[in-house]
Amino acid sequence: MKSTLKRTWAEIDLSALSYNYKKIREHIGDDVMFCGVVKADAYGHGAVMISECLQDLGADYLAVSSIDEAMELRFNGITMPILILGHTPREQVGRLICFNITQAVTCEAKAIEYSEEAVRYGGTLKVHIKVDTGMSRLGYICEGDYFEHGVEGICDACALPGLDAEGIFTHFAVADEDGDGYREYTDHQFKLFCDVVSSVEQKRGIDFKIKHCANTGATYSLPQTYLDMVRPGLLLYGYGEFARKLGLRPVMTMKTTVSTIKIYPPKTRISYGGIYVTDKQTRIGVIPYGYADGFLRCLSDKYEVYTSDGAARVCGRICMDMCMIDLTDKPGVGVGDEIEIFGKNNPIEKMADIAGTIPYEIVCAVSKRVHRVYLKDGEVIHSEVMLRM
Repeated sequence: MKSTLKRTWAEIDLSALSYNYKKIREHIGDDVMFCGVVKADAYGHGAVMISECLQDLGADYLAVSSIDEAMELRFNGITMPILILGHTPREQVGRLICFNITQAVTCEAKAIEYSEEAVRYGGTLKVHIKVDTGMSRLGYICEGDYFEHGVEGICDACALPGLDAEGIFTHFAVADEDGDGYREYTDHQFKLFCDVVSSVEQKRGIDFKIKHCANTGATYSLPQTYLDMVRPGLLLYGYGEFARKLGLRPVMTMKTTVSTIKIYPPKTRISYGGIYVTDKQTRIGVIPYGYADGFLRCLSDKYEVYTSDGAARVCGRICMDMCMIDLTDKPGVGVGDEIEIFGKNNPIEKMADIAGTIPYEIVCAVSKRVHRVYLKDGEVIHSEVMLRM
């Protein structure tokens, strides 16, 4: 749906996305496949538009969390391979086959269910086997005494009728962290994964077409883990220390406008709870950006937004639909002027650090009522808001 309301909006720079994709491609080399992670609505950037761009750029695979996310892409013209990383109910297997969607298989029970449904449907379901090498979440357990049992289970899954085991993968738990202990843990995960793959391929006498495990951290710093394909997530969108080191560009800029300005005398309490009290005559601006838009309430009285005259502090508690900023020393900022919440001038990493979280949470928290405006070469090519009317 289109909106004419200039309230709060996220500018999505597809030229920056294209630049990042090409820079990562240069970094990993031409022989490595590229899987763009577009789950969670492409981390709030808009999965359809991001996927269209990646498809045009020549990416090899897309990764989503659920069949609903996959079907959104298929219904909007995305024809390239899509891998579902999460669970899909057995009754949806027919749709997976019909729409040529690849499904992760994480345990024996799922493998059997998917096989039975594929046979019943009369088709073949393409799958990627997931190995739990230390994330302790999903996948065949193959650590220590479980190694042989896990390998046999994977071999059995690959041999089930109705399944085409195209790939095998794992997920690193601490590849984004810095320190020798974290590096040792990632090295252990990688070695275990390689040992599992080698054993399965030897027992089956068939090699997997696609082996993958490199997430954002590994894509940047561990080329030995690239194997056949990498799966950069946050890196693709230009956030975090690895993106900075590669010279990547942030894809999203969050903006709003000043809706009201009022002058308050000293000792005036601002917003809920009155935790902020003016110490002098204070010029307060109200901006329509609150926690219902994704502005984490824990940033109350701590964060600074960026104006044409520089940084302006958020005063008092962030409300559901708005917050207040101090414009006392910003006489050039008036009603209707643009404010950058985060972006090129106000890095999202700063917001994440103050909130005690990661950029992933910030961009995923951008709500559906925030207008997405898509830019290419500085020109608006598309805009939408996810509200139904």
